[in-house]
Amino acid sequence: MTHIDARSEQASTAELVSRLSEQVSTLVRDELALARIEMMEKGKKAGKGAGLLGGAGVIAAYGLGALFVTAGAALALVMPVWAAALIVTVVLFAAAGIAALIGKKEVQEAVPPTPQAAMASGRRDVDTLMTAARQGRQS
Repeated sequence: MTHIDARSEQASTAELVSRLSEQVSTLVRDELALARIEMMEKGKKAGKGAGLLGGAGVIAAYGLGALFVTAGAALALVMPVWAAALIVTVVLFAAAGIAALIGKKEVQEAVPPTPQAAMASGRRDVDTLMTAARQGRQS
């Protein structure tokens, strides 16, 4: 058997713990840096995708406008141009009015933006605790 000096064993243990601490801290820093880089790359891709989707929406809006012009031109074949344009305009305003009314109803149902169900559940929990506390005092 070999004799091990207690001081050298403690020094090596302290050194090992110190190295472990440094290595864990380096590992955590490196992992956080990797996560940051990955999130930046994903953010750039998401931004580019959102921009392309926005552009597609604008182009689709112009296409929809062209479709309405086409509908007016088709109606102009069977009636005066002014009547065809008036019919397309009235249909578009009617659709906008219906969408506005539906949107207003949806907004009114969402206001106030408080979590009603969660608040009611919390009130029930508090009431249950208060009842249990009162019964505990009476026993």
